[in-house]
Amino acid sequence: MLTEDQQIFEQIAKAKKILVTFRRDYTGDAIASALALYLWLKKLDKQVTLAADGFSSPHAFSWLPHINEIRTDIKTEKRFVISLSTRHAAAREISYQHKEGRLEFIITPQDSQFKPDEVSARAESHGYDLTIVVASPDLESLGQIYHRNTDFFFDTPVINIDHHPHNEEFGQINKIKITAISTTEILFELINNYAAEIIDEQLATYLLTGIFAESKSFKIGSLTPNSLLVASQLVALGADRETIVRYLYQSRDLGTLKLWGRVLAKLKSDWQGKLVWSSLNKIDFEKTGGDIANLSDVIEELIVNVPEAEVIVLLIENHNQGRQTEIQVHTTRNINAVSLLKEYEATGSKNRATALLTKPVNEAETEIISNLKNKLAKLPI
Repeated sequence: MLTEDQQIFEQIAKAKKILVTFRRDYTGDAIASALALYLWLKKLDKQVTLAADGFSSPHAFSWLPHINEIRTDIKTEKRFVISLSTRHAAAREISYQHKEGRLEFIITPQDSQFKPDEVSARAESHGYDLTIVVASPDLESLGQIYHRNTDFFFDTPVINIDHHPHNEEFGQINKIKITAISTTEILFELINNYAAEIIDEQLATYLLTGIFAESKSFKIGSLTPNSLLVASQLVALGADRETIVRYLYQSRDLGTLKLWGRVLAKLKSDWQGKLVWSSLNKIDFEKTGGDIANLSDVIEELIVNVPEAEVIVLLIENHNQGRQTEIQVHTTRNINAVSLLKEYEATGSKNRATALLTKPVNEAETEIISNLKNKLAKLPI
């Protein structure tokens, strides 16, 4: 019986066109994993498409080569192929005509004659032979990449690679290793098992980036001796550790730091520090010049520096949409973030969810926090 790795190698060997995709609320580990797969598969002479719903390159990862290859959608089209054997006769001319609701193909032979039993037909898949999903808990987390192409995901083999314990094992092949600190750690072992010599400096840098991003530079996560060994092996293989650290943790602009200051100044907590929240209004953005796109970093800092926090909430006044507030909920334990915001039609995943509330930020804060306290009181936390 084939091992998981052997099954993956077999599927990759058979495929010509491969889609690599990841969750809509992407993490640095997901981005690095996709890019690592892209480079590896290209070395195997595969045609590779990278895609993630709504993807926009985060500043901290914009330096990574090939990141601009990541699309925001995919095109999947089924094809119907009519096949004619040319073993006994060659085709000299091909034409077609519409006749009484039928499409007829006229093939004139070169010399001998074609026979009816030499014709066959088949329906081909949607343009990809294989899909590899990385660092994503379920197909729903892929957003529109999945919802607009549901038939495709059921017709095409799916390899699912992840390190999170809540992964729903939705692939035909599921390589889930919950003791790994990141998905790129799993990919390192997979690629190393395939052909160690294929891991060059660029591929090693992608893989180490995922480890640093997911572990917040080894400050959180399921750190194991194997994780440290993998990281050291990647550095030995030429991974650019200094550049990774500089871009991920040492390149904050002044506006971002000021905006973080506003978040921290307004920070509140309840439930013995297990529920933590803050809010930002129009004036906060005007005074700091900060960008909403950089707020995910401050959430990560809170996760690192407030370890007792299990639910982190950020309320952001959307000053371009009038009296509208964006709600971001991040959970660090087995608490479903989407369920916490269910009545607000939240989108996202089990640990990160967003919703919109048509109220100014102060009213939204009162309503949301009260609602969350009531729900958390019913949970065993």
